[in-house]
Amino acid sequence: MRLMASLFNSVQMGLAEAYINGLEIPDSLFRNLINQSMPTLFKSWPQLLAPYEWVLTESDEIAESSQELMEIQYDRPQILLNHMLGDWEPIYPKYSMGLWENGAQNLEESQKHHIDQMIERLEIEDGDHILDFGCGWGCVANTILSKFPNVRFTGVNLSRLQCDYMRQKMKDPRSQLSSGRFQLVEGDLNTVTFAEKFDKLITVGVLCHVGNLTALLQRFSQLLNSNGKALIHIITVKIPNNMSSGFTHKYIFPHGRYWNHDAIPSRDTDLKTIDRWYINGNNYHKTLTEWLARFDDSQHLVSGLDYGMDYARFRRIWRFYLLLLGTIFASCDGEFNGNGNYLLTHA
Repeated sequence: MRLMASLFNSVQMGLAEAYINGLEIPDSLFRNLINQSMPTLFKSWPQLLAPYEWVLTESDEIAESSQELMEIQYDRPQILLNHMLGDWEPIYPKYSMGLWENGAQNLEESQKHHIDQMIERLEIEDGDHILDFGCGWGCVANTILSKFPNVRFTGVNLSRLQCDYMRQKMKDPRSQLSSGRFQLVEGDLNTVTFAEKFDKLITVGVLCHVGNLTALLQRFSQLLNSNGKALIHIITVKIPNNMSSGFTHKYIFPHGRYWNHDAIPSRDTDLKTIDRWYINGNNYHKTLTEWLARFDDSQHLVSGLDYGMDYARFRRIWRFYLLLLGTIFASCDGEFNGNGNYLLTHA
């Protein structure tokens, strides 16, 4: 089966490289090819979706390839990412799913709905000290601070450019990040330490970059007060094994993997899962479709920026990425590849 997975990965990589190098495939045909193949893969051959042995096992470190990930993905020109993801007040760029199923009419509203859902599920109370483990541009913290006047936030991030963005907001009186209730810690998830424990912990979209889930959950347990709670939001798959792809590993998320839906509850040792939710993949499909449209619409603004490669090549890599993932989330009506929320307390 490992040989078959390797062969399937080679076919996918061949298509990806051809597209990157200029093969013209209409988006509609691209999506049709994915939609025709994914039901069989999800339902009958899920093992083929784990192209490397490391996808199926845990790594030595909590987070793998952290610096490489920053260079390839998160420290890209912020003008590009701000246009693609959206940049409003209080919704700063947020590189994770928007929630559309509750009636959101646009990307900004979908991100507000998602944060409101996480507030409810984590049961945030005014006065909580919250750790945002992998805080991105500070969108979740800024929005929650705008709703709770006595909440304090500590945000952790390794991305140099995202931290620069937040530091500017911390000087902007219009931003809740300047309220004195937000502390930014720039550091690697593998080594960062804290002087105090937290009432609540939230992490959004980070665990696809985590290779040792057992060690991470142990770490979370050490960061929470005795009655603290953690809410984990991840990309997940309802198949027996974890999932990755050769294309995303090489070009987008080095050593990225999507944990299967039972991965967190099956590790109830230091923390225990007291509630869990599956969020249909059509929500992320709509988000990625919006990002792709905004990415395409911003070409005249971003084509002259520094990507460390020819812009035409960069553009095709990212179009393939947005098309591929956006289509996979919608396959099988979003029932196999979506998002998971897990609420945990001390075991």
